[in-house]
Amino acid sequence: MKIFYGWKMAFAACGLQIIQAMMLHQAFGAYVAVLTTEMGWSKTSLSAGSAMLSMEAALLGPVLGWFLDRFGSKGVIKIGVIMFGMGFIGLSQIDTLFGFYINIAIIAVGASMAGYFPLNVAIIQWFEKKRARALSIVGLGFAMGGVFVPIIAGSIELFGWRATALGSGVVTLLIGYPLASMFRRRPEDFGEVVDGIDSKAESKQQSANKPATPEPDFTARQALKTKAFWLLAAGHAIALIVVMTVNTHAINHMRLSLGYSISQASVFIMIMTGFQVFGVLMGGYLGDKFEKRMVAAACMLLHASALFVLTYATGVIELMYFAIAHGFAWGLRGPFMQAIRADYFGRRAIGMILGVSAMVSAFGQSIGPLVAGILGDATGDYELGFTILSGIALIGAVVFWMAKRPLPPNAKPPTSAATEAKDETTGSRSATPV
Repeated sequence: MKIFYGWKMAFAACGLQIIQAMMLHQAFGAYVAVLTTEMGWSKTSLSAGSAMLSMEAALLGPVLGWFLDRFGSKGVIKIGVIMFGMGFIGLSQIDTLFGFYINIAIIAVGASMAGYFPLNVAIIQWFEKKRARALSIVGLGFAMGGVFVPIIAGSIELFGWRATALGSGVVTLLIGYPLASMFRRRPEDFGEVVDGIDSKAESKQQSANKPATPEPDFTARQALKTKAFWLLAAGHAIALIVVMTVNTHAINHMRLSLGYSISQASVFIMIMTGFQVFGVLMGGYLGDKFEKRMVAAACMLLHASALFVLTYATGVIELMYFAIAHGFAWGLRGPFMQAIRADYFGRRAIGMILGVSAMVSAFGQSIGPLVAGILGDATGDYELGFTILSGIALIGAVVFWMAKRPLPPNAKPPTSAATEAKDETTGSRSATPV
């Protein structure tokens, strides 16, 4: 039986996400903790490095989106893998804060070109009905990468951060480049159709039961004029405030406030990512059964409570709640962020739409770690910063709740349809679904 090539791409994207999460995103906090002690750099200085991992998305997002829509993702992802690996090799040699920033910038650009955004654009082009499941496989890779964070933390303590960074760069090049070579642009270019070779027959079968709903066909300009676009971007940005704050400062918070070693604190990150995996697996099912914006709103409530409990934790019970709630919410919500945009706006200009969205959400990625770092230096701990950010996460729940599906381009306003219905019937106003 022939395997639809889209699934092969989905698992290749999963592998690349494992590498990025393991080496960088969920392990960055371990580097922050050791560099604070060994190099004497402040929390604010290292938080600026975390902000750089996000701000490049604001600069590159629209350009990458334009390029991906016109030329596909394969070349972009391959270059990104090379830059990501070389950045880690360079990081292993640094002695100054400036050198740290330079190599973090190289890693950041590589992570953007071979990361969440272009990988999702590539997968979206190959799936429609099974989109939530395919994107959940990609998200699963990011979650699984976090399970290996104790390996990175243990390597830092056993071999040192320099050897760990060097090894991370070499492994990325040896494994990541072949995975990046597997991507293709659109199924139609290779004699296949969206969702697989049997999707046409499946559509005919389903049409006997219910009429097919055409996918939306927004241009980037049309999408940017909708309220839903900006609400989704704002909600995603607020979610990333919590995610990046935890990734950057959670290990150091447990070290300072609870006296844990880096290895001990990383165990809770491993538990967190274990439940992130569970959330991703659940999301693949729930994404096709329930309204994604409502699930995302519920996840923001979990994010807020998890960060608040982490802030005032005194022992294992509270840390376990943080790990379970934050991990599950992240895993469940994460893949929805791109799937809901594809559901709302279609595939036509999805690269540019996701690129501009990344530009907005990057501010959330940057602000969270910086606020926590600056207030941490000013007060001596993370209590004030984490408390403020958990309150902001509650606002994110409201934002997602308000992000309703927009009307298709050039669709008649609901009031017009209702008026026509009134004229053609007995004169009583009929309800028009939106």
